[in-house]
Amino acid sequence: MPEAAPRPAGTPSTGAWQDPYRDYNFKLEIQGVTQGHFTSCSNIGIRIQAISYREGGAQQVVHRIPGPVEYADVTLRYGLTSSPELWNWFMSAARGAVERKNVSIVLLDSTGANEAMRWNLTRAWPREWNGAPLDARGHEIAIETLTLVFETLERG
Repeated sequence: MPEAAPRPAGTPSTGAWQDPYRDYNFKLEIQGVTQGHFTSCSNIGIRIQAISYREGGAQQVVHRIPGPVEYADVTLRYGLTSSPELWNWFMSAARGAVERKNVSIVLLDSTGANEAMRWNLTRAWPREWNGAPLDARGHEIAIETLTLVFETLERG
């Protein structure tokens, strides 16, 4: 019987418990430059449309085949700061000069120091911006939202 190849260091053995990643340690990189930490990132997703077609004859069978792939718009929430970079990127799109950029959402380990996983959004551009709600009686952080659309998604 051939001997099994050794597992790379850090690879858990079969059936070994592995703690899931925390959802609060992440950052955004645009063109490889960290743009700060965000309060939330929602709707990272992919959907494959199902195309239904019926077989000819007396059969009542409906077959389904894969169709176009759709990527969900990603919504980012972040604390309002004096940095104009995200605003300027959105405004260039609003003026008709869309700047497509490669964006990475980077999940960090529980210490917040090391990269655990990343999602790469290729040729992304901002589709929607929402300003922070302001309330003179509140004590909350001013949070803006930015929605990105993109062409492909890779997990690394």
